[in-house]
Amino acid sequence: MSGLLLALGGALGGSGGLTIAFVLALGMNGFSYWFSDRMVLRMYKAQLVGEEHPLHRIVARLAQRANLPMPKVYIIPDPSPNAFATGRDPAHAAVAATEGILRLLPEAELEGVIAHELAHVKHRDILLSSVAATLAATIMYVANMAKWAMIFGGSGDDRDRRGSNPIALLATIILAPIAAMLIQMAISRQREFAADRGGADIVGTPMGLASALRHIDAVAKQLPLEASPSTAHMFIIQPFTGGGMMSLFSSHPPTEARIQALMEYRDGVR
Repeated sequence: MSGLLLALGGALGGSGGLTIAFVLALGMNGFSYWFSDRMVLRMYKAQLVGEEHPLHRIVARLAQRANLPMPKVYIIPDPSPNAFATGRDPAHAAVAATEGILRLLPEAELEGVIAHELAHVKHRDILLSSVAATLAATIMYVANMAKWAMIFGGSGDDRDRRGSNPIALLATIILAPIAAMLIQMAISRQREFAADRGGADIVGTPMGLASALRHIDAVAKQLPLEASPSTAHMFIIQPFTGGGMMSLFSSHPPTEARIQALMEYRDGVR
């Protein structure tokens, strides 16, 4: 991502605009990093539950096994089966699950799902995704500035510089945001595989999570979650479906690929 950002800056030739864009993107994603947990929980009307709730007891048991501070536990009033973790670090984490996933899964499978979410917390994936989003947003912002500069023109020196290779500049403006999004989504998919393995380690077996993924995927296709695209990457199963080329822009790997990877991990294949 950093290499792509530098390449874009070099192609456009303007360090001032690039610096401004980076500061703006950094501020935007920094705000998201610190406050997104409260925002997303409010967005889905998540309700805090106490120690008497069965989900709270499962989270407490697995958090202790993972050597993590006890996160807050929320229930989302939605019939679609899904779950996510949020929070800027393990000391400020929260785990949320829908009513649908609690009704669908037996405890062994639910443990696999919660362990997956705790693995995200343990790996500090919220921080990693914020960094990736900052760089991607900067690349897109600078490319957009360059587009409008081409349309409306600039100083004579700027026009002469751009005019030296307009095809290359146009290609950069078009392809850089696409490349940034592809890289960001690839990072997200890689972190999902890592959280699957981490969840299997916390529970001690990948079987519960593998079975849960199969059940969630089947039901979620019939009963999709009405989720915002900006938060889709947080859920254990992506609320939206897409195949072919669109899978490159997916924040989650295909469910069957995740199940296969879990089975290989069980068998000691890396």
